Amino acid sequence: MNNITVGLKKFFTNKNTVTVVGVLLAVIVLYVGYNMRVKQATNPISVAYAKQTISPGVQITEDMVGVTQVPPAMIKGNVITNVASVVGKYTSVDSIIPEGSLFYGRSVVEKEQAKNSILLDYPKGYVLYNFPVDMESSYGNSIYPGNYIDIYLKAINKVDDNQQATEDKIMVGKLLKNIKVLAVKDSNGEAVFSNLDEQRTPSMIIFAVPEKYYILLKKASFLRTYDTTMIPVPTSESLKKKPGELELSDKDLEAFINRVTIWTGEE
Repeated sequence: MNNITVGLKKFFTNKNTVTVVGVLLAVIVLYVGYNMRVKQATNPISVAYAKQTISPGVQITEDMVGVTQVPPAMIKGNVITNVASVVGKYTSVDSIIPEGSLFYGRSVVEKEQAKNSILLDYPKGYVLYNFPVDMESSYGNSIYPGNYIDIYLKAINKVDDNQQATEDKIMVGKLLKNIKVLAVKDSNGEAVFSNLDEQRTPSMIIFAVPEKYYILLKKASFLRTYDTTMIPVPTSESLKKKPGELELSDKDLEAFINRVTIWTGEE
């Protein structure tokens, strides 16, 4: 017995032996840890997904939702995994959930938010503007919530009596650019894209702008004597990672509008 004890003591006090044992233990720990992490990343978990395309502002019912297994590593962002957290809620007015898509927190809201979310989702100091459109000016109903538009202005720059010119001049230019569309409504105030099975005619585009631009747009809309027309033009700005800031595009047009109008508000 003493011989065995002495032998083990010599074995474990040998520097080479300790080194080999240490390396083996480190390899075992790394192997076990690696396998655990691989299993955590690859073992599928249950998540909710859309069994059909769900339009904006629509209540999500049980038959619209399925359950699928996906690896945890594939889940990015604020994904809702629990079916109970989706059923009974509504899609937000600016979100379409495609068939087969997962559900994300930004796209699933309470009923009150589904109807009024545009009243909450714009910068402080901005004012909502209701821009009238029809099927033609909306490019065949091709302007969607989340798209960006520029607004062009056409007006008649009338000649004063003391000027030498013999005729009025037509002015056309880009007034504002990089305006984000918050909603598209029909004449009944219903979201045009809330039901893709129905063909709804757009009547208004709703967006938000700083108050000074709101006043500028309102002034332009009242210049009937100058035969003004404001034209929304969709752009590809929403495809950029960082869309451009909303800004005035033509100071000459701004000067014209302010020259033929007055502002009675407080400075």
